[in-house]
Amino acid sequence: MKKKSASQSAFFNLRVLIGLSVVLAGAVLALIGFGTFPAPPASMAQTRPTFTQFVNPLLIPPGFDCAQIRALGIDRQENLRAGAIMIFCGEAQGGAPSPSAAFSQFAQSLLPSPLAFGGTDVDLITGADTGSHITQSETYSLANPDNPNQIVVTYNDSRGVFANPINISGASVSTDGGTTFTRLTAANGQSPFQNTFGDPVTLYNSNLGTWFAIFLDAACGGQGIGGYKSTNPSDPTSWSHFCVHNGSFDDRESGFADNNSASPFFGRMYVSWNNFADGGSLRVRFSTDNGTTWTERQLAPANPFIRDVQITGDPTNGNVYVAGMNEGGGGTGGPRSNKIYRSTDGGNSWTNTFTGANFRHHVQWLLATHGLG
Repeated sequence: MKKKSASQSAFFNLRVLIGLSVVLAGAVLALIGFGTFPAPPASMAQTRPTFTQFVNPLLIPPGFDCAQIRALGIDRQENLRAGAIMIFCGEAQGGAPSPSAAFSQFAQSLLPSPLAFGGTDVDLITGADTGSHITQSETYSLANPDNPNQIVVTYNDSRGVFANPINISGASVSTDGGTTFTRLTAANGQSPFQNTFGDPVTLYNSNLGTWFAIFLDAACGGQGIGGYKSTNPSDPTSWSHFCVHNGSFDDRESGFADNNSASPFFGRMYVSWNNFADGGSLRVRFSTDNGTTWTERQLAPANPFIRDVQITGDPTNGNVYVAGMNEGGGGTGGPRSNKIYRSTDGGNSWTNTFTGANFRHHVQWLLATHGLG
């Protein structure tokens, strides 16, 4: 029997791939026709607000006026509470599995297996996780720079979505360099981070020897920035509450701690965020006393809106950088432009001078400095 040449096999595979693409396209069209991928109805925005089993009333401000969604920037916020408000007001769908889940699973079954990266996966969610609210997302991982065996991972956790007070923030801790993790669970069956709305940031302060788990926090002005701190993160009872900023519509926070003992700003901590109480201005708070008090600076006004992307610092000289994005008015129509704000004096003053090629070169330098370039 004559064997196929390599070129013949390649041609055959190409024909198979084209055919498979046609079949998949047909399957998608068929599923759409049967309503498996329903489009949101045109009248969705006019849907009368109602609470459902999928929207916790604790996530909706009492007496909230749905007509104020755009004025308050709810439609531009990225946090879970804003998402619940959008669902409650009929501006978004929720409470059902993703309509593309079945197709996604089918497409994944066609891929070669296994699809694996790195070593063996380690489960962060230890212990019982039963019921209908077993979803975690948006992890923020950090190792103790003074003890790499100690790792804290914070995340959004639906376990406490109907707890009172609400608790949709979680954490898992490793003391063996990530080989195993233990999910933090208090005596009430929830995480120790009650009255928080997720959106996690994890910081470690070497000068103080303290971990800071930062979230959107109802106890800090309704939807401010705060969380819990501990010198013994494995103990759920060791975490005590603190506030960074008392706000009503804070969103998209990020953080950085200067842990270089040779830095002129050793021990300072920084948190950046968007403050939608004034339309979405970009702000930073920094602490010079290990988180006891915080000083605020505004980096950009609400208009044009600059989304907070990430704050980081130079590990050698203590300079701090905030990356932001001008989204061109939001949606998909406007152009995007990147911004970097820099402070060379420990957060007291900031400049925005990195644009164009200068911006790209500086980002490349930052990545190389952090061992990522």
